[in-house]
Amino acid sequence: MTTGQRPPIIEEIQATGSELLQTVKNIIRAGNVRRIVIKNSEGRTVLDVPLTAGIVGALLLPLWATIGSIAAMAARWTIVVERDAGPPAPIPH
Repeated sequence: MTTGQRPPIIEEIQATGSELLQTVKNIIRAGNVRRIVIKNSEGRTVLDVPLTAGIVGALLLPLWATIGSIAAMAARWTIVVERDAGPPAPIPH
């Protein structure tokens, strides 16, 4: 039996400038996140961060500083979250 890669789960979350940093922290704490993309109110990508399993607090400090500084630039943000879909599903023969 072979296995196939399951496509990632993509989720979009709206946040205000004041909510942006805490929302991203909560998303990362929830786990299973591959990538976070932050877009401004015009839909332009401002930050695109691939995340790997095992990334921990001190390694995220530069990310928190970056997000904190861009949060004041606009009132509305879209956070695109790419999550692992879980273990690959078996492909029947």
